[in-house]
Amino acid sequence: MYQYEFSELFERIILPGLLDTIIMLLGSFVTCTLVGFTLALVLVTTDTHGLRPNRTVHEIVSTVISMLRSVPFIILAISIIPLTRLVVGTSIGVWAAVFAITFAGSPLIARLLESAFKEVNPSLIEAARSFGASDRQITFRVIVTESVPAIVSQMTLGVISLLGFTAVAGTIGAGGLGAVALTYGYQNFNDQIMYGTVAILVVMVIGIQLGGNALYRKLR
Repeated sequence: MYQYEFSELFERIILPGLLDTIIMLLGSFVTCTLVGFTLALVLVTTDTHGLRPNRTVHEIVSTVISMLRSVPFIILAISIIPLTRLVVGTSIGVWAAVFAITFAGSPLIARLLESAFKEVNPSLIEAARSFGASDRQITFRVIVTESVPAIVSQMTLGVISLLGFTAVAGTIGAGGLGAVALTYGYQNFNDQIMYGTVAILVVMVIGIQLGGNALYRKLR
């Protein structure tokens, strides 16, 4: 009877929440990676030891990133509700959450990728310079290419963090497993849903970590 009840709860409540979480995770992964990758390249390029040092640009971008990272996600998501409504057309739902997560996740991804790019041996960059490579070639054929294993390792942490953001977003109307755990589990005192949701999130985190570790070992 217990298994039948849980399977019914899973099909009607948890599974739709899981699908929403996956959509939010994939959507925010794409947007945060695009924005974070761009910001990371700007930081590395304009750094004191970068290809095109520019202290003003570097400090502005770095400061904005630090400011966004310092604000807790739930507060940031609430504070940009008017902007979310303007851009997405609504302040609730999956895509509104993706927009909010992009604001919180992109600075995190930018810092992680910046760290990965800085792991590249400077001698490789100097060697590329000596052969007459352009800044663009050095950036994408040396810095990015050589840092791929580190990127995989850092992005594994980033994806897990984004998954955490999707769960928090569920508390402010985004849906997903966070909303399921809060509304159907915690508020309704339903332990099956509550701990079932927790178990699914744990499995997802372990799966992401194991997948990232395997890919890192293959690329290293």
